[in-house]
Amino acid sequence: MSLHIKKAAEKPRSLEKKPPPRSFSEKKRAIKTQRIKQACGGCPDSGSPVKNEKKEPRQAQNEGQNEAPSLLPGLKPVLEHLEASPHNVDAVYLRTGKSGPAIQRILALCKETGVRFIFLDAVALDRMCSANHQGVIARLCSVASVALQDVLDAGNTAPLPLVLALDQIQDPGNLGTLARTLYALGGAGIIVPKHNSAYLGNAAARSSAGALARLPVAKVANLSRALEQAEKQGYVIYGAGKTDTAVDVFETPLRLPAVLVLGNEEQGIRPGVARRCSEMLFIPMAREFDSLNVAQAGAIFTARFSRAARK
Repeated sequence: MSLHIKKAAEKPRSLEKKPPPRSFSEKKRAIKTQRIKQACGGCPDSGSPVKNEKKEPRQAQNEGQNEAPSLLPGLKPVLEHLEASPHNVDAVYLRTGKSGPAIQRILALCKETGVRFIFLDAVALDRMCSANHQGVIARLCSVASVALQDVLDAGNTAPLPLVLALDQIQDPGNLGTLARTLYALGGAGIIVPKHNSAYLGNAAARSSAGALARLPVAKVANLSRALEQAEKQGYVIYGAGKTDTAVDVFETPLRLPAVLVLGNEEQGIRPGVARRCSEMLFIPMAREFDSLNVAQAGAIFTARFSRAARK
């Protein structure tokens, strides 16, 4: 009797089907699937593609903040590039204590052309570039800059005599998107500060969809002085921001040629730069809402100037 019960209890287990052993190709596919899940942040295997809206913010962040810069290592290559195309150099990094005629020439060219130069220790330079850099590395831009006067002169012939001045905008994606809108509507060019501004690398170029290769972009040491120069040449200086004296951009008549100053994503326009603005503009919100980002707001402002130019 006990033997019969034991066999009856064991019978269901004997009927359990074990999965057949997986082939090598199946194991390989399983490993690949697991790696894809990990790369997507553990996204579930739903049998359908991961939706783009969940990945875009992360992708934009990586493109803006973690973009690998274009580096040119070596004493002679950097010197020759500064002599031939200084407007294509974003910054030069030199090893602390390094000297010699070539170094002195590089420093002189940086001062002459307004290129930033930064001294770093040997360890920091080695982290930047594993190649034989000889104590000198240049960071190159995908977008070559021009003189401020070139941008102001472009306003004389552009379909829309509007220049955007970007006050310490940090995200290359925002900068590229603003350039794309400005170029599409016929704008004249862009002014950015040399320091604390978005890197004009591949991320900015991609976001602009080619507009940055067609628009003149000036990098200036002092944005306030650049605005002063623009004003002396007949430009009206507008700033974007909600202040006590700001006026509704849809209600006020806009004058051209003009420079529109757009501020940093978090801090807005700096006080010293804001003092150069003849008038501040704001976008009225029809609903309770925090704000638009600088690229969205810039597109609305630019479209409003475009409409004013057609009247």
